[in-house]
Amino acid sequence: MFIYLCKKIAIPSNIQLRCVSWNKDQGFIACGGEDGLLKVLKLETQTDDTRLKGLAAPSNLSMNQALEGHSGAVQVVTWNEQYQKLTTSDQNGLIIVWMLYKGSWYEEMINNRNKSVVRGMSWNVDGQKICIVYEDGAVIVGSVDGNRIWGKELKGLQLSQVAWSPDSKVLIFGMANGEIHIYDSQGNFIVKLLLQCLINVTGAVSIVGIHWYSGTEGYVEPDCPCLAICLDNGRCQIMRHEHDENPVLLDTGINVVGIQWNYCGSVLAVAGSQISPGQDKQINVVQFYTPFGEHLRTLKVPGKQMYAASWEGGGLRIALAVDSFIYFANIRPDYKWGYCCNTVVYAYTRPDRLEYCVVFWDTKNNEKYIKYVKSLISITTCGDFCILATKADESSLQYVLVLCNSIGTPLDSKYIDIDPLFVTMTKTHVIVASKEAFYIWQYRVAKKLTAMEINQVAPTRKEGRERIYHIDDETSITGDGSLDFSRAFSATKDAICCITASDKILIMGRESGKLHKYSLPNVSLLQNYQLNCRSYQLSLNCNSSRLAIIDITGILTFFDLETRIMDSTGQQVVGEEMKFERKDVWDMKWANDNPDLFAMMEKTRMYVFRNLDPEEPIQTSGYICNFENLEIKSVLLDEILKEPSQPNKDYMINFEIRSLRDSRSLIETVGIEDACTFIEENPHPRLWRLLAEAALQRLDLKTAEQAFVRCKDYQGIEFVKRLGNLQSESMKQAEVAAYFGRFEEAERMYLNMDRRDLAIDLRIKLGDWFRVLQLLKTGSGDADDALLEQAYNAIGDYFADRQKWMNAVQYYVQGRNQERLAECYYMLEDYDGLDKLANALPENNKLLPEIAHMFVTVGMCEQAVSAFLKCNQAKAAVETCIHLNQWNKAVELAKNHNMKEIGSLLAKYASHLLEKNKILEAIELYRKAHHFLDGAKLMFKIAEEEARKRTKPLRVKKLYVLAALLIEDYHEQIKNTQRAKLKGKRSEANTALAGLLEEDASFSDNRIIDNAWRGAEAYHFFLLAQRQLYEGYVDAAMKTALHLRDYEDIIPSVEIYSLLALSACANRAFGTCSKAFIKLESLDMLTSEQRQQYEDLALEIFIKHSPKDGKKSDFDSIPEGGEGKLPTCIVTGRPIADYQFWMCGVCKHCAHEQDISNHNFCPLCHNPVG
Repeated sequence: MFIYLCKKIAIPSNIQLRCVSWNKDQGFIACGGEDGLLKVLKLETQTDDTRLKGLAAPSNLSMNQALEGHSGAVQVVTWNEQYQKLTTSDQNGLIIVWMLYKGSWYEEMINNRNKSVVRGMSWNVDGQKICIVYEDGAVIVGSVDGNRIWGKELKGLQLSQVAWSPDSKVLIFGMANGEIHIYDSQGNFIVKLLLQCLINVTGAVSIVGIHWYSGTEGYVEPDCPCLAICLDNGRCQIMRHEHDENPVLLDTGINVVGIQWNYCGSVLAVAGSQISPGQDKQINVVQFYTPFGEHLRTLKVPGKQMYAASWEGGGLRIALAVDSFIYFANIRPDYKWGYCCNTVVYAYTRPDRLEYCVVFWDTKNNEKYIKYVKSLISITTCGDFCILATKADESSLQYVLVLCNSIGTPLDSKYIDIDPLFVTMTKTHVIVASKEAFYIWQYRVAKKLTAMEINQVAPTRKEGRERIYHIDDETSITGDGSLDFSRAFSATKDAICCITASDKILIMGRESGKLHKYSLPNVSLLQNYQLNCRSYQLSLNCNSSRLAIIDITGILTFFDLETRIMDSTGQQVVGEEMKFERKDVWDMKWANDNPDLFAMMEKTRMYVFRNLDPEEPIQTSGYICNFENLEIKSVLLDEILKEPSQPNKDYMINFEIRSLRDSRSLIETVGIEDACTFIEENPHPRLWRLLAEAALQRLDLKTAEQAFVRCKDYQGIEFVKRLGNLQSESMKQAEVAAYFGRFEEAERMYLNMDRRDLAIDLRIKLGDWFRVLQLLKTGSGDADDALLEQAYNAIGDYFADRQKWMNAVQYYVQGRNQERLAECYYMLEDYDGLDKLANALPENNKLLPEIAHMFVTVGMCEQAVSAFLKCNQAKAAVETCIHLNQWNKAVELAKNHNMKEIGSLLAKYASHLLEKNKILEAIELYRKAHHFLDGAKLMFKIAEEEARKRTKPLRVKKLYVLAALLIEDYHEQIKNTQRAKLKGKRSEANTALAGLLEEDASFSDNRIIDNAWRGAEAYHFFLLAQRQLYEGYVDAAMKTALHLRDYEDIIPSVEIYSLLALSACANRAFGTCSKAFIKLESLDMLTSEQRQQYEDLALEIFIKHSPKDGKKSDFDSIPEGGEGKLPTCIVTGRPIADYQFWMCGVCKHCAHEQDISNHNFCPLCHNPVG
């Protein structure tokens, strides 16, 4: 950073000032002094010129109000920025709160304890509370509306300072004896703070400043020190929080009167005085430090006694109360920024994030790209690239160099062990220096690699892409420079303080004033030079012949690296310090294309020098981005960083240097010949181009050609030749208008000449297809159909690129661009449109497979198949069906197209599913592929397994029903196949018969087909009998149970006869019950224990009841199977003797008509009752 005094305001009557405070939000400056002096001032800039923004703008006092109310010397002033209040106190202890009303300040509240004097006042961050401390130890905390919240007397303590923590939970009190006490917000004592900065200090000390930065603008680093405590002897400590055991310790070496952080906590100002060396005179100084204790600058201030310092809200100015004056100093911060490829790269902190927000702002297109970078150290730019230097992380001591392009995309990165205090880059190298060593990385970017070089990228580290050198290692500097970072940490007595490099040489500046010059890229020490100052910033001109040096006091000097002179001993030496000096310089830039041209910033003025002769200065406070083609590009970073998320193009300023301005005015006022003479005396490609363009405007082709030759513009020469071949004057003018980008004018000229074709060609070259279409439609005569189609398609592309698919469709339809139309329909999810397009296409069109694949991706099987078939890709159609699990369609297609492999494919997939035990999926696969019999076999297998597991009978019944339904589907399939084969040849009965014969022939094991419903019947009657028994229909239950005797192969005999015995016993049919028990006792599967239990139970029953049925024995009346067996009602379980009964259309089972009338679905197969 650089700082200089810029303004002084005198207080009337030479009244001594005691305090000053600058309101951060509204910009008011309050100053208090002897005899009750209290003034509120406001500095405002009045200018409409964009260039004169910020510090360069003239500022005047827009407010200068004396506030009357104090009689004694005003000692404390503090602002409440949230509520626009000013609180002041004088030596008599009188406190006044002032408020702003209609542009003036008025008393709002007054308070006086009449006991002691106020030493400190502090508002908390949200402006709700104020803490006032008195010299006698009294503390009062009040609210913004004047109410007292609490008060406390700290006996025996002399208070001098107070500060709130950022969260308003802690109060810090500074004592006149140098102690710090910490209290909570309710006034309860927490702890006495140990001041480590006072270790080894003797004598009386007092606290003169406590400032705790609130973090409202973010922190420069995570866990950044923010609480500064300073004593009158110059000792200071900066802490991360109130319990920090490892604070940053400073010895400022001055007698301190006050301290303050800037608006973002990145710079701490310490104001005071010191005795000047060699003189017994006190001089006023302000020292500036980073939060980590690094000394940035010292500002010397004239006057006898400085009392206070206060920062402006934006951190660009600081106000100093000295004697009866307020001095203002301007600050030029060291922003983290750079300029590459029309892009300004800058970084700022945000309160909501720990990282730096790095903005890549493309000033040409006004687009910005944001990147968040943790622990950013610096930004360095060159050409098209930029280097971000960052800390790797808190735990490791490594640093990272990230190479980015102009939109922030990382291209490469390197980890290094040395601290990147100084970074510079050329078009091929990045050079990083710590205080003791420097590291060189020869970077490469992908676009520059040839195929041959790509293979050589891996071993490049060995070949010297990265090297490290120690600054004292002069003898072996020409060695291999292998990457051994251990060499980099040896201490040096003469540290590196700045570096710069060009494509040819590297310059290192050291604190003693010594300069080292190395060659690049092989890094060998060429020369040592000695300066009379300590360099702060170095810069080489475009041919590396001169070096610009800005020292730490802001003095700019130049060093000629190539001049050979004789020294006092008669020896010839290379290099000479030039007799040129400018003070208060904070930025400079050499021209990229002229070794004698440079621009520099001196205070708020920019000077351009040619051969060390200055042009008249320009008032600006911008940072210089680029100096090329006699134009200086400057950026107002101060303004941009007020609103960093919304950079404005107005803050990029272009300055033309005098020779360019003079040439332009000569051309405009005097004429081309005189301008040509002037340019020959001051040659520069930019001036020749200016002349060439002016000559072209006037159709002076000879001069234009000569000028284009002088600025080596081949395209310009060709253009002039082409103009010379044109006969028509108006045609030449139209061509020139187009050359200068005045396309509307050129088009108008072409149309006036009735050359619509040329106007259309012009618009085609510009890619303005909307205008091409307009011209094609409006012109007389027929438009070229091919050109019309091209225009429609180009406009379609325009909309498609912007993802406006609906608009694109309209133009592609007119341009008959079926390929892009298909893409648009797909993006719009308009599958009907896509289907219509596929149907409209001729067979074997190359677009059909593409459309088919689009349908496949969204699962539309039918449309995909039809598209594949249309382009004769039957195999792809089958694969689609398989992919989308449409196996029936796949089988059908395979049969129609005589594809053999579908059966094997199906079997393969099914076996794959079965291997994974996905039996139900395999059944579903067979069902979809119309392989009903295979599915039915698997379903019967599952049902039998479930039955063996003694699963719920209802589930088993359902499985058997599903299996049977698959068999019914199989019957129907066979019938349909035969019907199709014998269509029109035989009767219906013959067809059915043929179907049955085919079934018989194709399947030897008829058990599944013939008895498809047996399993379902068995479990149906088993469930029915139990339901009837539980509902109390014991006779019906017994009759249903008697039917179960036919199904001993499906349901275990134990369960059948147990159920029969139970229902017969309940029905008091003891004869049937007895027969059931006999059957049970004779079963082989019972253990002797179970058999004994049955025998005991039978004995118990038949001792009480005779084993005879009340009625005729049902056991014998219902025959077991046989030919003469009547059909059984599936609703009640009774035999059907009637001639009229209901039969299910699916499972072909019967029921009494009166019984089925209460049912909507068949009780067995659940088919709806017709």
